[in-house]
Amino acid sequence: MRTDLFEFDLPEDRIALHPAEPRDSARLLVVDPARGAAGDGPGVLQDRSVRDLADLLRPGDAIVFNDTRVIPAALDGVRVRNEVASRVSFNLLRRVDDCRWRALARPAKRLVVGDRLRFGAETDGACLMSALGATVSDKLDAGEVELMFDLSGPDLDFAIQGVGSMPLPPYIAGRRAPDARDRDTYQTIYAARDGAVAAPTAGLHFTPGVFAALDARGISRHFVTLHVGAGTFLPVKVDDTADHKMHSEWGEVSAATADALNAVRARGGRIVAAGTTSLRILESAASADGKIQPFSGDTAIFITPGYRFRAVDVLMTNFHLPRSTLFMLVSAFAGLQTMKAAYAHAVASDYRFYSYGDASLLFRAEEADHG
Repeated sequence: MRTDLFEFDLPEDRIALHPAEPRDSARLLVVDPARGAAGDGPGVLQDRSVRDLADLLRPGDAIVFNDTRVIPAALDGVRVRNEVASRVSFNLLRRVDDCRWRALARPAKRLVVGDRLRFGAETDGACLMSALGATVSDKLDAGEVELMFDLSGPDLDFAIQGVGSMPLPPYIAGRRAPDARDRDTYQTIYAARDGAVAAPTAGLHFTPGVFAALDARGISRHFVTLHVGAGTFLPVKVDDTADHKMHSEWGEVSAATADALNAVRARGGRIVAAGTTSLRILESAASADGKIQPFSGDTAIFITPGYRFRAVDVLMTNFHLPRSTLFMLVSAFAGLQTMKAAYAHAVASDYRFYSYGDASLLFRAEEADHG
């Protein structure tokens, strides 16, 4: 498909620089293609709040969360070559092995293989939490490099926690610096497994109060893992979606979770994905007949209009950027024209966009429009 079909006008001031406080006070736009055109009775669109989520679902439904934990993957440091130092910045993208990471470098042109890098404080008794060294071991395409750190395994993880900051998306980081609050606000309350370099942002809205309301309504909670990579949120720069290459991400659906979700479906309940990352790992794990299988490994699933959903019936997700793979995904889920109308309403109604923005609750179109 032509990527210009997924263009829409998004004023810059609609991109949220800070999250709603408290988390569950964020707005929630309900989009139900089965309910007719906007303005027709209750309409396809309803303006609600995240706190209303349990009331918008049915007893017996199951909601699936991505329990990945964001690591502080933004590293500012110094390149040292021939005793000359210059400032460099990196965003870790994907772990290669115990001591190596792929990273996006700024400025990448200044780096050559063999350059030494220093991150954090440098004192004679510097502990692992205050200093970290690395070597540029390879230069890759599109500003990416491979870094070989002096530490490995848990020691490296511990050091990154000390010297790194939260990897805010460029549309936020370009307008403000990360601060101490981002360590908490750019992390879900149920994060459990280290590995993401970007947050599963729909999950940022959940609170113990929302969980309690879901429990009281008889909506079960389940967890999967997808270690979100930075490529997930990048705009598509090619003219045709067929030419876009997705970055792969590691994910897992346990046998116990697969069995539980299949049982929900067998009883007539719906599978609700809390975020596009939960949806993508569930769809990666689903067989052609819709049964969810245990899954562990990489997925590079790219969902565009025309895709037939097998596992997920309802999707809660934030508002995405024009021409992004995520806007393509929601257009496949609820229909391109439906989502363009929903986003036009969101812009006109001052909804907040992107990672720290408001959310939408999308009900799947039985036959999503493709044009």
